Amino acid sequence: MKQTLQRFKFIKILIIFSAFMITALLSFAFLRENAKPIDLHTYNMLKKNDKILEAYIQEPFLYIKTDTQTYKIIQQAIDLKELSQSVAIDVRETKNLTDDIVNIAILAILIFFVLLIFRGVKKEQEKADNIQNEQKKIFAVQSNQIESLTQDIFPQKSDIKFEDVAGIEEVKEELVEIIDFLKNPTLYKDFGAKMPKGVLLVGPPGVGKTMIAKAVAGEAGVPFFYHSGSSFVQIYAGVGPKRVRELFSKAKSVAPSIIFIDEIDAVGKARGGFRNDEREATLNQLLTSMDGFEDSSGVIVIAATNKIDMLDDALLRSGRFDRRVYISLPNFEERVKVLEVHLKNINHSIDIEKVSKFCVGFSGASLASLANEAVLNAIRRHSNIVEFEDFLAVKDKVLLGKRKKLSFSEDERKIVSTYQAAKALTAYWLDIDFDKMGLLSDGFKEIDSELNSKTQMLSKIKVCLAGISAVELIFKDFYTFGADDLETAKNIAIEMVERYGMGNRLYPNPADVSSIIEECKLEIKEFLNGYIATLNVISDYINEHEAISKKAIGEMIQDVF
Repeated sequence: MKQTLQRFKFIKILIIFSAFMITALLSFAFLRENAKPIDLHTYNMLKKNDKILEAYIQEPFLYIKTDTQTYKIIQQAIDLKELSQSVAIDVRETKNLTDDIVNIAILAILIFFVLLIFRGVKKEQEKADNIQNEQKKIFAVQSNQIESLTQDIFPQKSDIKFEDVAGIEEVKEELVEIIDFLKNPTLYKDFGAKMPKGVLLVGPPGVGKTMIAKAVAGEAGVPFFYHSGSSFVQIYAGVGPKRVRELFSKAKSVAPSIIFIDEIDAVGKARGGFRNDEREATLNQLLTSMDGFEDSSGVIVIAATNKIDMLDDALLRSGRFDRRVYISLPNFEERVKVLEVHLKNINHSIDIEKVSKFCVGFSGASLASLANEAVLNAIRRHSNIVEFEDFLAVKDKVLLGKRKKLSFSEDERKIVSTYQAAKALTAYWLDIDFDKMGLLSDGFKEIDSELNSKTQMLSKIKVCLAGISAVELIFKDFYTFGADDLETAKNIAIEMVERYGMGNRLYPNPADVSSIIEECKLEIKEFLNGYIATLNVISDYINEHEAISKKAIGEMIQDVF
């Protein structure tokens, strides 16, 4: 910008100088006649004293030059022949009015263009000045924003304790040493022990990684600095590294303290690939700051991520995040403890263990949401006590979101109820646990199990294919309702073949996937063909009541037989 302004200034000076020179030359050319009129007496005196050096005629005057001045006199007033004897007389072309007018016009046009150019230069100068002023304003705003970004770093005091975070017993054991180090840093220093400089909490969303970090700070009673990984990556160059430096500097000034970086994968992604210089500069500063601490600084970095595979290797090496704590979804006992925490101030009449059994796959955050939605459901039905039915009513809403209720015709309702009846009958017969089977939802229970047999996985595939097979048997046609179940069956078969070696060969073969699905469909179709009457009874029940429980299916089978 500075070079542009200098160039405009130089051009402006050059144009003004050129305009001045052109105007001066034209004015001199136009106004060059400066002869002084004289009378005959003066002429005779000049001639007598031999002052006349040059003479020329330009109608209607005779011009004579001396060493100091040019004079003119009417040529008819003197004797030209006598003058020619002493001085040579030239005859020059006479000026006319047309020439004068043309000269004046040319001069006027040149002056006009000079003024026009000057005006254009002035506008460009004003434009350049405006741009410079705008840039100064933008720079001032950016400077203020950058300053504010680095000034909002301040420690927090955490009131959360481990007793407020339920279902993380194994994680607590991992972090007890960290807490003790923060409480008694000199004890570890005297023994020559070195505590981890960084602890990485790894786990799926909602398992309580942030709560755990706050609980560590609360148990240790030290300042807690919270930052999201994305807050380090700014649109202004250099802000990210500066923010990292400020964060670590302030944490060290109030040590012992904890820095917690949530979603660190936003700034700690592996370098390379799609290049982002600002993010990489921020990551480099983070690496340098973590590895540059003295052991006595008393600052521990805790970070959380659910994408550890995306982090840069340098961030995971010893000396930085050299301790990793894996946090999984809560199991049955942990879910019970989490629900007890969220329901301790709520008036309810439920068996918490019973609720925990159908909450397989729920994270701590999901359980908190489930408890809150159950309370809201109780309020909607004008009850002052939360019951088990409230949890059942909102379970699918918490997991999948609120779905729009579909409007079926009578024929469509019959097809869907038959589809769901086949799944319910098959699940009951193959001992696949479920709460209830409805027109629009399944109530299958996920079981906490580390091992699944081939028979169990085949049974799940058969349940998924039961609805398609029943509709084909009874209505002699295929419908689009079974797309999700077919996809689930395919995924289970792929896992069996490619991950667990449960195909016809130990080595994965794509043909085995189709073979498993086709065999399961033939078997379940044959099974349903022998229980058409029972299937129709269950279908009619679902059509009328929109749902059926496992217990009701058992009673119907006993009645049929």
